[in-house]
Amino acid sequence: MKTSRLLSTLMIALVGAIVGSFAMMLFASTHFSGVAGPGNTPPALSAAPLSSGGSDQDRIVSAVKRVAPSVVALNVTVNGQQVVPNDPFSQMFGGPSIGGGHVQRFKARASGSGFVWSRDGLIVTNAHVVHPPNGSNVSKIEVLFQNGDRVPAHVYSANIGADLALVKVDGYNKMPPPVEVADSNKLQAGQWAIAIGEPFELKQTVTVGVVSGFNRDETIGGENGGSQEFKGLLQTSAPINPGNSGGPLIDVEGRLIGVNQSTANPQAGAQGIGFAIPANTVKEQVALLEKNPGTHQGTNMGYIGASLATVSPNLRVQLNYQGSGVAVMQVVSGSPADSAGLQPGDVIQKIDGKDVNTADDLTKAIRNTKPGQTVNLQVWSGGLKKLVSIKTAERPADIGAVLPQQQQQEQQEQQEQQGEQQQP
Repeated sequence: MKTSRLLSTLMIALVGAIVGSFAMMLFASTHFSGVAGPGNTPPALSAAPLSSGGSDQDRIVSAVKRVAPSVVALNVTVNGQQVVPNDPFSQMFGGPSIGGGHVQRFKARASGSGFVWSRDGLIVTNAHVVHPPNGSNVSKIEVLFQNGDRVPAHVYSANIGADLALVKVDGYNKMPPPVEVADSNKLQAGQWAIAIGEPFELKQTVTVGVVSGFNRDETIGGENGGSQEFKGLLQTSAPINPGNSGGPLIDVEGRLIGVNQSTANPQAGAQGIGFAIPANTVKEQVALLEKNPGTHQGTNMGYIGASLATVSPNLRVQLNYQGSGVAVMQVVSGSPADSAGLQPGDVIQKIDGKDVNTADDLTKAIRNTKPGQTVNLQVWSGGLKKLVSIKTAERPADIGAVLPQQQQQEQQEQQEQQGEQQQP
């Protein structure tokens, strides 16, 4: 009796287990069918999708890794002469040099940056990196690549006015790839700008900022006491330190947007203001340099060779002239202005039919002309109006010297009386 009850209980349990298992299978097939892959196979594992382009930091790091092998350091040996006082002890205490001085030869080292332009050994840098001032000359150029190779090089071509140069490496079979060049006309204010170079002889340093502005005109003082004006520069907040000059300014795609050139004078209170030569200007100038080896001085800006000043009340009295315009203060002998008959005391009222009211306006108008282009000036001269046609020359790369302090003070007083003078 007990045996048959036990048997019945086991049979009921077995049937219940079978029914329960069938029910669970049915539930799983209807509720978890989406988990299995095709044909009810287990799903395949996959990595999480990447965000489009990654973070800005990731893109900057990637751009630097892409371009860094093509960025080089330039070690330059400079031979020159300097005047050494015969009595340096007196000068140490601010006194005059007794017995004058003597010329002494010296050798110095300078450094800068550059980047690969072509597989055949051409490297782009600033002209001022490989063309020192004060009549000095470069006796040796050594290119240091990221892999540690040091290779001799020479200046292939340079344009001092554009501050660009090509340095040539011969017979080097491990040349890194050229840096890709972007269209700088498509740049937008606020986009990332990455400067790579060798500041203070530190091995390949990266600084990051943004594109801050366009078409900046900047006058940069030269070490030889002169100054040089550059037009159409790209402004960036990426720090550009000494030694960074000639290195690439790139975007987050690793493309060249400019060549690092200079930074605004911090003594004037400027911070975070750097300047670069735009990529499109670089393409245009390098194409000319490739075709024309040698050293060139051109600025590709118009020049007539006259010092100008805005007509002020004091000038009106001195010239016996009523009205506005720009006065001719000085004329360079043999210049286009001299050949056209302009004289000190003349007042330029119009250029190509447009009124001019300030020396700055007229100077910019002349510099914006191409060398060889003719400008037509309406001039007041001794009470008479006349039309003067002048064929512009090319503005010299280095124009205007830094005057001694006493002369600077005298000039400042004169400018306050007559108006600011400029020389186009």
